Amino acid sequence: MTVDAVDEPFRTQLTVRLREGETLLGVPLPGPCTFTSGNGVDLLWMGPDEYLVLAAPGRRPELERALSRESALAVVDVSAQRNVVRLTGSHAADVLAHGCSLDLEMAPPGTCVQTLLARTGIVLMVRDDGYTILVRQSFSDYFKAWLADASLEYVS
Repeated sequence: MTVDAVDEPFRTQLTVRLREGETLLGVPLPGPCTFTSGNGVDLLWMGPDEYLVLAAPGRRPELERALSRESALAVVDVSAQRNVVRLTGSHAADVLAHGCSLDLEMAPPGTCVQTLLARTGIVLMVRDDGYTILVRQSFSDYFKAWLADASLEYVS
């Protein structure tokens, strides 16, 4: 198989607003259109003072306590807002190219962008081994059907 899509259910997702700082949860803050990783979390840049913390399931209470000790202005649990799908394999970029206007060959690992994929708003994270896609819950069934169709020619 040259494309593999895996659901990552129940991921902890916290939107954090910051006034200042260089790190969050011990991880350097990402710059525009990037993400950073460490200490079991991914920090995604979502806007000038807004970040998304993405972590393993069940970490919300621990992370909220830690964030309350930092310079966060607001922390909102948005875990139920988006589904997380991991797309890997030698043709993962080809599948995404069916519905995404971004030139993924020009997007190095660490890139994180909000874009459209098949008319669906997503957050796309470029990783060394593939892509992580965050899609709104209400578009999840449509997205998965589109993904299955776009992957057909790459599945043996």
